[in-house]
Amino acid sequence: MAAIAICLMFPAVPVIGVPSIGLPETTSPAPQTGRIVVNISNITHTGGNIGISVYNSGKGFPGKHEKAYVTKLKPYSGITDRVVFENIPYGTYAISVAHDENGNGKLDANFIGIPKEGVGVSNNPKIGMGGPKFDQCSFTLGEQELAMTILMKYL
Repeated sequence: MAAIAICLMFPAVPVIGVPSIGLPETTSPAPQTGRIVVNISNITHTGGNIGISVYNSGKGFPGKHEKAYVTKLKPYSGITDRVVFENIPYGTYAISVAHDENGNGKLDANFIGIPKEGVGVSNNPKIGMGGPKFDQCSFTLGEQELAMTILMKYL
């Protein structure tokens, strides 16, 4: 009878903030993040916008910016430029840069697909037929800051 009286006086109240003993932790630590500093050089044509895209897979690389992990667009500002991407989770990435010289919102190309406007990719590989591949342009972000220079090419 005393137990019933105690339950009526102290109804069940959830315990908040008390750790469970012997149960596994259910939260995972926040992923480590860093910043990628992209220095763009050899911008030889003037005007328009510079689009910089960071890809975390080969899907859409290098020209489908809507499939990129993150993209920034900025007005042309001179023969060199700098863009910083903050809070990027550690991992493997590749970057593409396009100079939309006429500001029409797309990278203009000739009838066989060769860009008429400036392009560049991380690691600055030689660009042959079919364009650069994710694997040859990829790098690993595994530190607080990674800086790179991408050379623009006007084909």
